Amino acid sequence: MKKNFDLKKIINTYLKHWKWFVLSGIMFIALAFFKLRYTAPEYNAYAKIMLVDDNGVSNPAEEVLQDLGKIPNKDSKKVEDEIEVLKSRKIMEGVVKRLGLNKAFFAQGRIHNTEYFPIYKAPLKISFLESDTLVNSSSLDFSLNVISETEFDIIYLVDQQEINKKGYFGKNVSSPIGEILITPNANNLTSLINQIFYFRLRPVNSVAEAYRNSVEIKQASEFSMVLNLSLNDRVVEKAKAVLDTLVDEYNLTSIEEKSAKSNNTAEFINKRINLIASDLGEVDDEIEQFKTGNKLTDISSEASLYLQSNAQTEQSLAVARTEYSKINFMKNQLDVDSFERIPGNIGLANGSLNTIASKYNELLDNRNRLLKSSNEKNPIIVNLDQQLIALKSSLQNGLNNSAETVALQIKSLENQSSKLNSKIYAVPGQVRKSRDIEREQGIKESLYLYLLQKREEATISLISTSPNAKIVDSAHSTYLAVSPNPTITYFTFFILGLGVPFGIVYLRDLLDNKIHNKEDLQREFNNISILGEIPKLNRGDRGLIKKNDRSILSESFRIIRTNADYIRKGRNVKDYDNVIFVTSTINGEGKSFCSMNTALTIANTGKKVLLVGADIRNPQIFPAIKDVTKNKNQKNGLTEFLVDSSITTNQVINSYKINEIEIDVLLSGKVPPNPAELLMSDRIKELFDIVSNEYDYVIVDTAPAMLVTDTLLISQYAGHTMYLTRADYTEKEVLNFAKEIHADNKLNGMMLVVNDVKQSNFGYGAKYGYYGAPEKKGFFKKFKKA
Repeated sequence: MKKNFDLKKIINTYLKHWKWFVLSGIMFIALAFFKLRYTAPEYNAYAKIMLVDDNGVSNPAEEVLQDLGKIPNKDSKKVEDEIEVLKSRKIMEGVVKRLGLNKAFFAQGRIHNTEYFPIYKAPLKISFLESDTLVNSSSLDFSLNVISETEFDIIYLVDQQEINKKGYFGKNVSSPIGEILITPNANNLTSLINQIFYFRLRPVNSVAEAYRNSVEIKQASEFSMVLNLSLNDRVVEKAKAVLDTLVDEYNLTSIEEKSAKSNNTAEFINKRINLIASDLGEVDDEIEQFKTGNKLTDISSEASLYLQSNAQTEQSLAVARTEYSKINFMKNQLDVDSFERIPGNIGLANGSLNTIASKYNELLDNRNRLLKSSNEKNPIIVNLDQQLIALKSSLQNGLNNSAETVALQIKSLENQSSKLNSKIYAVPGQVRKSRDIEREQGIKESLYLYLLQKREEATISLISTSPNAKIVDSAHSTYLAVSPNPTITYFTFFILGLGVPFGIVYLRDLLDNKIHNKEDLQREFNNISILGEIPKLNRGDRGLIKKNDRSILSESFRIIRTNADYIRKGRNVKDYDNVIFVTSTINGEGKSFCSMNTALTIANTGKKVLLVGADIRNPQIFPAIKDVTKNKNQKNGLTEFLVDSSITTNQVINSYKINEIEIDVLLSGKVPPNPAELLMSDRIKELFDIVSNEYDYVIVDTAPAMLVTDTLLISQYAGHTMYLTRADYTEKEVLNFAKEIHADNKLNGMMLVVNDVKQSNFGYGAKYGYYGAPEKKGFFKKFKKA
């Protein structure tokens, strides 16, 4: 079955314990008062700085490395990284050492100790004779009690043992970390007599770590370069000094880093300048050797000269070859035996040959004219022939000489042309190699000049290095305590005061395995009728109802009686319809109490009622009514009736007047050794047959059904069974037994009753009370006017 969420019920669960909530709230508010009273207040100091963006400022160190491709070019500074740098252990340790935060000096006060800051303002000066390395890594606590102007007592712990020594101002005193010297820092020590001081020494790294966690650094806005620094401390001046020194240490560190970077860059540039200067000298030597080896001054002008000389040489070579051809042609003309005319106007360079050729042609013309009128025998013609032969021979010798001369000239010109061509062919390679050398020389020269410029800039930057942070607002404070905050403290403790009982109630309900009222029983049983609830009796309340009783207890049993009659009429039981058994699962759930009050409630209506004590193992009815049985003969009871067949019902049933209500009672009698066997006898049937006919109602108090079998042995004689449970006592797991016997029909007409229910847990009517009952005035209502 699905359980519905009932917010009102959950709230009421806690409101029932409102007294505990109020008491716990008052106690925790009192604790808050004492906390505020005895907790030293803390104050807040805050500062504001702006990170300087170096992108707009020329930084030769970074420019050189960026130009050389050694570091990436960042667009903007990462503020988060700078925050981590500000909170780094290195910077914070520098702050601790500069301010001496690892040493603290206090004067004892009535409530709070007073800390002196800076520590040099303390009335006593503490000097350690050991090295700073040892002192900065040690921890020490001691107290000083000034006895006189020259003496003091010092107390410290060694291996959890208190050491008390007397010391003198100006003299060394031994301590766990070495010798210390204590000297007065004031002119008059009289005011310090009987004053107690405390000194605390802590390792620098632990103090720095504590401040790293205490200092808050946040961006002013999402994309802002402004940072807000904040620190809480018991001493305002210390908090302000820490923030200012933190910014100063950060700037000093950034300047050192930039200076180191500039120095490293300058050193790197100098090494590069020396290396490039050496390379540049080697290139210059290579150019000199190249030009000297190739006999070059200016390759371009010399290449033009080579081309011009080669053109002239080719021209002279062509003229010489033409001349050589003319000479050969003339020689070919002279090789014939006959006298033939030879060319005389071919333009030989040798003018004498041209003259001879002209003279030869002239004599040849005269000879040919004379032969027209004479013959070859003519002495004149013979003389002319001789002259022609002489001229021809002379011309032939001249041509041979000219041919040799021209041939030598041609060979010389060809050699010269070959040399010029080879030089012309070598020019492109020389030009390429020359340009390679010159290009290398130019690169090294430009890099050399660039590095010289950057070296000067780096040297200047060493002087003009700027810090990373610009102080917008130096550390300041409002001098108002921020911790402990009274409002927050009271509110927090009040919430804790409510939370403690709330948690206790919640855990109690979470671990609760018992029933508390009718509603809890309804959740466990969905097929068994629940007659009602019996309220819990306060100390001094009556256990048995009276005639015309208007108490809550009496009204509860009236409701149970009414509900039982309603169920009884609806069942139409033929046998033993007026017999009602009262039982429970275990002992202590109030069977006898319920049996007697149920019988008295019914008898109060004028019905004839018999109360039977069938729990012969542990009789409880007689102790409850023993005051009214003093004058009655109580020798016989149910046990005697079952044992002795001669005893009649009239001998064991007695009439009593309990709280002015007439009722018949059959007590249990003596406790037998064999109760189960007695209840199985035929006499039990005889008893119920008689009493069911003689009485309007028979209420039977039986034994617990789960512990013994007595009730189940006689359950057949019950027309109806009132099954009792007890609030805050009966466990839900135990009720599984009741479910089983109901499923197996072992008890006739089971009806459930919840006993001992606190009035605050009543399922219905608890809020409104009982009609006609006296109204209980609340605490505040008592003060209202009538």
